[in-house]
Amino acid sequence: MTLIGKFFKRLLLAAMLLIVAFHLMVAGLLVVWKTQSVTNSMFMLKHRLFEGKVTQSWADYDAIAKSAKQAAIASEDAKFTQHNGFDLQGIEAAHKKNEASGKMAAGGSTITQQLAKNLFLTSHRSYVRKGEEALLTVMIEKMWDKKRILTVYLNVAEFGNGIYGIDAAAHHYFNKSAAKLNRDEAAMLIAMLPNPKYYEKNRNDRRLKNKQRIIKRRMNSAILPQ
Repeated sequence: MTLIGKFFKRLLLAAMLLIVAFHLMVAGLLVVWKTQSVTNSMFMLKHRLFEGKVTQSWADYDAIAKSAKQAAIASEDAKFTQHNGFDLQGIEAAHKKNEASGKMAAGGSTITQQLAKNLFLTSHRSYVRKGEEALLTVMIEKMWDKKRILTVYLNVAEFGNGIYGIDAAAHHYFNKSAAKLNRDEAAMLIAMLPNPKYYEKNRNDRRLKNKQRIIKRRMNSAILPQ
């Protein structure tokens, strides 16, 4: 074997070891975070490094208003309690949309997939990242129950510039805890999720108000994890 061949062999081995080490780290964190508050994520870490202060306050499942949990499921993942992390119909619809547009636009992501991305990955869109996201989704679904997944999702989602988690968002926008959010407030916060930094400064945006109304109409049909 030539020197170049040996170099690339070692490089490939090093890359494989890094991948294994990353997933072992993820597994370890999932074990710890199964019972402990999650106060950091890849998105939060990136914000701290490049943008500044992060505001987050942890809220357990029972300290989050039922309306907020209903709104999240109604808006982001209607089949949350029924699937194993992947909504196959949603993925197929997203695939067709991407083919039609010729780019990676829609993701068809479930709450668990979004959580995998928020905790361990970046917002960069690519099929490689989607593949890694899928593997992490399987790990999360195997190691956590649906209540834990929904709780952590609502605690690490971004609701504005440096505002992470439903409790910090409730205090920031309504001066109350996540436990006291009403239907209107919960629907508005969840409606912000696709573009929270924009909606933080444009809370009367027509698209935001329209999505808030749609979420409110669907909330009663949302099935919460038991």
